[in-house]
Amino acid sequence: MSAGLSISRRRFLGRSAACAAAPYVLTSSALGDARTPPASERIVMAAIGVGGQGTHNLKGFLAHDEVRMVAVCDADRAHARAAKGLADARYGDSACAICGDFREILARDDVDAVSISTPDHWHTVMALEAARRGKDIYLEKPLTLTLREGRVLSDEIRRLGRVLQTGTQRRSSGVWQFMCELAVNGYVGEIRTIRTWSSPGRAIAPQPAMPVPEGFDYDMWLGPAPLAPYTQARCHYSFRFIWDYSGGQVTNNGAHYLDIAQWALGQSYGGPVEARGSGECPADGLFNVPVKYRYEWRYANGTIVTGEEDGSGVRIEGSEGWLSFMASEGLRASRESLLRHTIGPNEIHLYAGKSHHGNFLQCVRSRRQPSADVEIGHRSASVAHLGNVALKLGRPVRWDPAKEEFVGGDEAAERLARRALRGPWRL
Repeated sequence: MSAGLSISRRRFLGRSAACAAAPYVLTSSALGDARTPPASERIVMAAIGVGGQGTHNLKGFLAHDEVRMVAVCDADRAHARAAKGLADARYGDSACAICGDFREILARDDVDAVSISTPDHWHTVMALEAARRGKDIYLEKPLTLTLREGRVLSDEIRRLGRVLQTGTQRRSSGVWQFMCELAVNGYVGEIRTIRTWSSPGRAIAPQPAMPVPEGFDYDMWLGPAPLAPYTQARCHYSFRFIWDYSGGQVTNNGAHYLDIAQWALGQSYGGPVEARGSGECPADGLFNVPVKYRYEWRYANGTIVTGEEDGSGVRIEGSEGWLSFMASEGLRASRESLLRHTIGPNEIHLYAGKSHHGNFLQCVRSRRQPSADVEIGHRSASVAHLGNVALKLGRPVRWDPAKEEFVGGDEAAERLARRALRGPWRL
C-alpha cells in the first residue's frame, strides 16, 4: 500500500470475518464508527465504470474525507478522463490514474475497495474478480444479469470475508426506512398487496453498424456478452433495453422498488413462491426488452407484489390501511396520524445507513454487513429475474426460495436462469 493513504491491510482487514454476519434488523448503535480518520488511515478506492451512474457514485465517495480515490477505469476514454478531472479537482493534484482495463486496478495492492458501476452484464464477473483480489466492493444494482449468478456471487463474497454493498440507495433513505418500519410493525395490518411502478422500456428501429469511436474499447465494453456489431444506440445508457446486457426496466429502476417490497415484507433474505410476467416487446429493432409490462409475484403468506410500467414508486396495501411513496407525491398514508408516528424503542427498527456510500465505508472498517449486503442484493435481483423467466416462457413459474430451485424441476425455466459467457471471461 502507498504510504500515508491507506490503512494497514493486516490491521484494517484482519478482524474476524465472522463479525460481518449482522442481521438485517439492527439498532442505530450498530452502524459503526463514523469518525473521520487521519490521512494515514484513509480508505484507498478506485472506480470502475464512470458513466452516468458511475459518476454519481464517484462524487458520493469523493465527498467523504476518509476516501482517497486513486484510479478510475472505463472502456470509454472520455468517461475516464472526465472522472479523473473530478478526482483531481477534489484533491488539488493530478495523481488519479486512468485505465480502460479493470484488471489493472484489481492488480494494485494499494486499493482497498472498488466502486463498480458498469453495465449489468459485467457486474458479477467484475465483483467476483475484485473479491478474489482482496477488495471490498460497492456494486451497482442489479448485482447480476441472471438468476444463477447471484448464488455464486453471494457464496464467494461470504467465503472470502469481503464487504459488498448493493447500490439500492433507498435502503439508506429515512423516508423509505420509516415506511417499511410502519409496515413490518403492523401499522397497516396484514399486508395483502404491494404494488410497484417503474419506467417503461423503449423501442428503436434497426440500427446500422458504425465505426467504433476513437478512445472506446468496444471489445472490453462487450466483455462476457456475445459479439455484436457496434452501433451507438447499443452502448452507455441504452444497454438497459437489450437482453444481452440487462433485464429491462424491472431490473433497472424496478430493482429499487422490489427491494423495498422485500424489506417491507421482512423477506430481505427470502423471496416469492411464484412469478408471472407479461409484456409487449418490440417486434424488431435493436431494443428487445419489454416496453410495457406487468409482473406478479406471490409469497408463501399470500401477499401479492406487482410490477408495472407507469410512474415511479411503491404502494403497500394492508388489511387496516395503506402506505404509498410515489416520486411525484412523496410519502402518503391512509391515516394522516401514521405519518406523525414514532417507532417505539421496543418495536422493530430496520438497519439503514444514513448515507449509502458512508454505510459502506463504515463497514469496510468495522467488517459488519452493510445495509444492502450481497445476499439482500441477490435476493431482490432474484425477484426481478424470476419475473423475466416467467415473461419469456409465457407462463407462471413456481419457486422454492429456501432451496432456490424451480419447483418440479422446470428445465425450461432453468435454462433461462443462466447464460453462456464469452471467453476469456468466467465467473
